[in-house]
Amino acid sequence: QIQLVESGGGLVQAGGSLRLSCAASGRSFRSYTIAWFRQAPGKERELVAAISWSGSSTYYADSVKGRFTISRDNAKNTTYLQMNSLKPEDTAAYYCAAKTGWGMLSAPGRYDAWGQGTQVTVSS
Repeated sequence: QIQLVESGGGLVQAGGSLRLSCAASGRSFRSYTIAWFRQAPGKERELVAAISWSGSSTYYADSVKGRFTISRDNAKNTTYLQMNSLKPEDTAAYYCAAKTGWGMLSAPGRYDAWGQGTQVTVSS
């Protein structure tokens, strides 16, 4: 079983940047697709970005394309989400999640493990 811990959230002004980290423990990190979801109050959890086990495939939601970059370092069992040009609408709790395979990325129920979340607040 894989365990995930997020870090790097905080308060930032619009136009600023943050880098979130998702550290994994347990076995077989390299076999998992890792995704970042976010959830704002009163809204459903939405997929932000995902990266395949090898890093060769990535996915981004339209709302973050060109601003966010997902990457992973399998030697460090860590996945990153670099967030640039942040907007107030990016304010949410951000969660990383792990699943096997690449399909059904946007379905939270398909993920095997979740972190506890880290809050990102973007002020205008």
